[in-house]
Amino acid sequence: MTVRSTGQSWALDLALAQGGFDALHPRAKGTMEQLGHDHTDFDKVFALVRSGAMLPKAWATVAGQAEERAVHHERGGYPRTAADLYLRAAVMWGRAQYSVLDAADPRKRAFRERTNHCVARIGELRGRRVRRVVLDFEGGRLHALLHLPAGTVEGAPAVVLGPGMDMIKEDYIHAAERYYTSRGVVALSIEGPGQGESRAGGLTVDLTNYERAISRYLDHLAGLPEVDPGRIGMFGISMSGYWGMRAAATDPRLAALASFEGVSGDFHTIFDRAQPGFKNNYMFMAGYTDEEEFDRELAARMPLGDLVGNIACPVLLGIGEFDELTRLEQAMATYERIRAPKELRVYENEFHPLGGVAAEVFRFGAEWLERALDGELREPGRDVRHYVRDDGRTIDGTAAPAWWLGTDPVRAA
Repeated sequence: MTVRSTGQSWALDLALAQGGFDALHPRAKGTMEQLGHDHTDFDKVFALVRSGAMLPKAWATVAGQAEERAVHHERGGYPRTAADLYLRAAVMWGRAQYSVLDAADPRKRAFRERTNHCVARIGELRGRRVRRVVLDFEGGRLHALLHLPAGTVEGAPAVVLGPGMDMIKEDYIHAAERYYTSRGVVALSIEGPGQGESRAGGLTVDLTNYERAISRYLDHLAGLPEVDPGRIGMFGISMSGYWGMRAAATDPRLAALASFEGVSGDFHTIFDRAQPGFKNNYMFMAGYTDEEEFDRELAARMPLGDLVGNIACPVLLGIGEFDELTRLEQAMATYERIRAPKELRVYENEFHPLGGVAAEVFRFGAEWLERALDGELREPGRDVRHYVRDDGRTIDGTAAPAWWLGTDPVRAA
């Protein structure tokens, strides 16, 4: 536990009691819906929460209700209704297990078993189009879910769906079906080192092994008859936006990258200024218990710097104007260092979750990747910038907020 997470836990409890999840992640409900959470389930969970300690119980309680309803419909011969409810249960069981940080806690393992059971039922009810993937990797194992389009598919484009720091592979089941497999695109929702089942098996994250894990997943996808190995892209949000940029800079097989909310800059914002849970979670993912060692050995070395100059594939970056984990001027400085064909969208008045525009972002990111993987958006020197206003208008040619009055704080970043 970090000093801040221990000393400021009362503040997080107060925020939860007074403002619910929105107090911690403004407007995030829209994003959670894209990750398979029904808003009624979400409201039921946080009606039960007055402190952080209550989260595992609340998630497990409502997950159990959804799973019980799923079983009812499966027994009654309504497989599609049952699968939808198993999905709702799976993502909530996943939140329950995530809320328990101790990997040895038997409750965490029990919640994971319920998650896996619900995913297995989804796979069976949807004709084996959702399948578990387990890969050996550097003395440990990587865990993912493969999502296949309906029917016989050969040589299709594929997209790696990269989770944020506090996400798991199950969070993408809904998005994979809605935005990718329904369009004939193979999707692979992953857990990298430090996440989900990969972390439970002892695989921690270090400075560079996440991009090597992505390369391992590319190996797997490239060997599938359903996939065209020359058309594999990645959609990443939050920390996977960061890891995706590292992967694109080091593995030329990644043919396109859509990165939203990608954490970049100096990492002081996310680890030293944002709510302390982020640093606490990342230390757990990396296997650190000493905060000073973590700061010195890992956090200080994480900024991307000039590494992004090695990216050759088309890149799309999207970020909220007031992202609380990465200052906008630092994200824009990262964008300036990219020399590949690129596009930037800044969303007015949005925070890190991009909750107010989540449905647009998930669809647009998928459609942008389709075009990029089909050979478009690759012209040398491509540099497209938009400032997306919350009144519906989009300013083309610049992503800088108007209230900056033409100044350039990016250079100062």
